Amino acid sequence: MTETAESACYFEREGENAFRATRMTEGAWNPAEQHIAPALGLIAHAIDADMARRRGDDRLVLARLSYDILGVIPIGTVTLEVSVLRPGRTIELVEARLHYDGRPCVLARAWLLKAYDTGAIAGSALDPMPARESLSAHTFDGTWEGACVRTLEGRREQLALGRARGWLRTEVALIGGESVGQTARMLGMVDFANGMTPRCGPETALFPNVDLTVHLLREPVGDWLGFDTAVSFGPVGIGLTHTILHDADGPLGSVAQSLTVRPR
Repeated sequence: MTETAESACYFEREGENAFRATRMTEGAWNPAEQHIAPALGLIAHAIDADMARRRGDDRLVLARLSYDILGVIPIGTVTLEVSVLRPGRTIELVEARLHYDGRPCVLARAWLLKAYDTGAIAGSALDPMPARESLSAHTFDGTWEGACVRTLEGRREQLALGRARGWLRTEVALIGGESVGQTARMLGMVDFANGMTPRCGPETALFPNVDLTVHLLREPVGDWLGFDTAVSFGPVGIGLTHTILHDADGPLGSVAQSLTVRPR
């Protein structure tokens, strides 16, 4: 099947809570399995849609979303469930579960907070990102397998082994024919941080992440997502990918991923 940029998507809706993954989700470790990045965006979209149904215009803002990745996901149909663990007028804790063929694959928990006007005291001491135009074009081709990484457009500067800054965007829709919020769209790209500046190639070691936690300062803007990323490997097979996220307006939040590092 040939998919144009206009029609390409990572998922197609098959029911109220069911979504079929397309070939665009082919994973970097194994093309027969989904890259987890789009699925994390899909979960964020389900949490946002559930909040809209429950609260209408009285919306909260996503402050933290933590994902535990329980296993690999074949390319096929997944289902989603969302429940409120801690309801509240100004603070909620929400849980989402993604299943494949009845098996839980991802467990996510989100803190949703009421928005207040803090513009007068807003600020950050985080370092700014370099302008995209000043960086070299970057592609994941040649390092990683699967169609998912080939849906990305990127620019990057390598600062040291396991240390880089770069920008990514994609023209592929998260869900075919559906409007998706900026936060869910962005969260569909954050897992690519682990491949931005690997300490070694996949021919030397495997280092998939078993989780991902993102903290946000606000909703993102624009099409490009900035990654200020450092990758560390410890001596006993555990690694950490840590990223400060940026968008067109500056620092946006942070992402941490725990890695299981397995030499070939």
